[in-house]
Amino acid sequence: MRLFTGIALPRDVIANLERLLDRLRPAAQIKWSAAYNLHITTKFIGEWPEQRVPELVETLRPLSAAAPIDVSIGGMGWFPNPHSPRVLWLGIQASESLGALARATDEALAAIGVPKEDRKFSPHLTLGRIKDPVPLVTLRKAIAEMPPVEFGSFVADRFHLYRSVPGPAGSIYTQLAEFALNGS
Repeated sequence: MRLFTGIALPRDVIANLERLLDRLRPAAQIKWSAAYNLHITTKFIGEWPEQRVPELVETLRPLSAAAPIDVSIGGMGWFPNPHSPRVLWLGIQASESLGALARATDEALAAIGVPKEDRKFSPHLTLGRIKDPVPLVTLRKAIAEMPPVEFGSFVADRFHLYRSVPGPAGSIYTQLAEFALNGS
């Protein structure tokens, strides 16, 4: 099973992101994310044996003691850079508790054999992926002409363990477990 942990977005934020994607999709032939699939990844786990999922859930359960997280979404950019883009992303501004949750998740899962992250945590929403070089002039222009916009703010009071199943129309994400953030 291919797994990750992440924070789901509220419906109003997803609706805002759907409107953004509807505006940008005609500007470039890239692999656009479906708004309903957008989430904030806190830890990519990768392949994990199905029979060990209960162990994973029990390892994640103590992280519920983390505080709820203030999150705002806005600002766009390119990974790895604007000159050779592979990903178009939307920024996440959050309280320090988001980074703390990501680090705690990384530490907890390392104890049961999940490789630790070697990159700095960089919270974002992946709007689209660029696999092959395509003209991006129209997309860059559409982005440049957009006024600075915030796409929503919310308090994340839970995170999830997700399963990712790749498919021809994109991956399908299923929540396997939910962990309330109660700050205790």
